[in-house]
Parts: sequence; structure tokens; C-alpha cells
Amino acid sequence: MTWYALQHKPAQGDRALQHLQNQDIVCFYPKITVEKIKAGKRTKRLEPLFPGYLFVNLEQTDPMWAKLRSTRGVLRIVSFANKPAAISDEVIQHIKDSLDSVAEQGGIKPGQAVHLSEGPFEGIHAIFQAYDGEARAIVLINFMQKQQRVKVPVSALKT
Repeated sequence: MTWYALQHKPAQGDRALQHLQNQDIVCFYPKITVEKIKAGKRTKRLEPLFPGYLFVNLEQTDPMWAKLRSTRGVLRIVSFANKPAAISDEVIQHIKDSLDSVAEQGGIKPGQAVHLSEGPFEGIHAIFQAYDGEARAIVLINFMQKQQRVKVPVSALKT
């Protein structure tokens, strides 16, 4: 069997995935946890790695091809010259293997150098120590020939 990409309708990736799986089609919809700062607060969300696309594993002779475009949430089959674009198993396997390493990387790590971009310490380089709740972080800054622990808004940190 070969992998192919499907484009799903806007904001309907999970719906398309569910309906394809209900038809016993092997699917792959890679998602990663993304940490964003919104309104000064840290939030984590699960987002698609390839927004707008998911992958299906089918044979060219499979009768399910006729049902793909009419599946709820599916917009179209990614094709070139009216022929579905095949994706090698190695590429899909590499994406699957890479998802684990991406998941381990999230956020700013203790000991990482950061730059303070706002507030009374604007322009100062610091070393990240830890998060202090959702909106604040503890950093070390060099002040008076000594490292001082300071709490700053998360929104002030730039890597």
C-alpha cells in the first residue's frame, strides 16, 4: 500500500479523520503540542503538524478511492496531472519517528539563555530558571557582580 495526502476542509481535520477511520481507511494525522503565549499567559495546544492535510494508506485499485472525495471533512486528494501524488513509506516513517523528538523539546529549558524585551530589565540577558505559574518566569540576571533571581512576565522572554 502507498501513502497519499488529502486536503481537508478548514477546521475539519478531526472530522475527516474520524469519517475516514469509520470506513476502515488507514490514516495518519500528525499533531504536536505547541506552547504559545497569548495575552501574557502560557498555553499548550495540540495542533496539526501539516495544517490542512492528512495522509491515507491505500492501494491504487482499492474501491475506497471513489468514496474519498465525498467523505465528510475531505476537500480533495492532492494530485499532480490528475494523478494522486504518492508519498513513500520512508517519508511517513521519518515523520512518525520525528514526532517523538519534537514532543520532548517543548518550551524554554532551565539554563537556556534568554533576552528580556520589556519592563525594568529590558535589554538585559538572563538565564531561564523555571516557570512561576502561567504568566511569570524566574530568571537569573547579573547584577552587582552577582547572579540575582528575578520574576518577570513570560511575555518579556525572548530566546
